[in-house]
Amino acid sequence: MTETMDPEELWNRLLSEKPALIRSAWRMLGPQERESIRRHLQIMTCEEGWHPNQRRAARAAVDCLEKIQDE
Repeated sequence: MTETMDPEELWNRLLSEKPALIRSAWRMLGPQERESIRRHLQIMTCEEGWHPNQRRAARAAVDCLEKIQDE
């Protein structure tokens, strides 16, 4: 991460379903972290074993990130 943030706080923001929090967390990430996290969020949306609420939150994050692209 380009700025210091607790990993738990990062994921809380990314999975908050709140665009402002998702964007603020995303901006703290470097290019490699963004790629890895985007891939993980995509997996969460469709892979079995995730709670429906986690899948919904991951989908909200993916949708938000698609709108902002890589700022």
